[in-house]
Amino acid sequence: MKHLAILVCALSVTVAAARPGLTQDLIPDDVIASMQSADVVILGEVHDNPRHHQVQTEGIEAVKPSAVVWEMVTEEGAQRLAQTAASDPEELGRILQWAETGWPPLSMYYPVFEASDAPVYGAMVPRTAARAAMKRGAATALGADAARFGLTVPLSQDDQTAREADQFAAHCNAIPAEALPQLVAIQRLRDAVLARAVLRAMEETGGPVAVITGNGHARKDRGIPTFLSRLQPGLKVYVLGQSEDGIVDGAFDAVIDSPSVDREDPCKAFETQN
Repeated sequence: MKHLAILVCALSVTVAAARPGLTQDLIPDDVIASMQSADVVILGEVHDNPRHHQVQTEGIEAVKPSAVVWEMVTEEGAQRLAQTAASDPEELGRILQWAETGWPPLSMYYPVFEASDAPVYGAMVPRTAARAAMKRGAATALGADAARFGLTVPLSQDDQTAREADQFAAHCNAIPAEALPQLVAIQRLRDAVLARAVLRAMEETGGPVAVITGNGHARKDRGIPTFLSRLQPGLKVYVLGQSEDGIVDGAFDAVIDSPSVDREDPCKAFETQN
């Protein structure tokens, strides 16, 4: 996947000295302190980078959230998990139907799940809703909550153009132009569903709430935080992004860098289609 250079980064960070009681020593002390004073802590990631999940595990252990919102878990999966405790990765995978979701192996995420016994809130957009967003727009897919989350209001032309350009680059400059608005609509829908889950978790548990999600949904200039600031401006939200080899898109309160992982070039799939 092609990446853009870092657009905005409020703080660059390095590995901190050891802190007793934490699994790793990957998050600096000042970042940990800021996270611990927040109502909502959003922990971004590149999904298939194992080190990013190590950082998230450390973050969860430090924050001790009252709830954890997961982009990778459906509402139904979270409800099943609340009713049946999972004692091992295999059982957790079965309860969440992880193999059917298309996410990287659960083994990467299992330490993050294990880092807290707080309730899990699912915010994964089902395929049916994603298809509805592509056909009829994000507002239709979100239903009654669409106006509350601003999905009935079109983006500004500049914002729409910038998001379509990002989608085009993310898809190897190889998808039809007419598909770009649909991809932007799906991204807005996913942001809104994640934000809705955060607000519900805050209301039901009192916080703090941690969020496990990709960098694209975490970013302050476009993702979940923009919804939260509009709907509940009093919330103190802290966003940790995670880059690879110094590269990440968007604005964050802090960014932790990790080496990129070896992965097959996804653009090859587009080349074979041509």
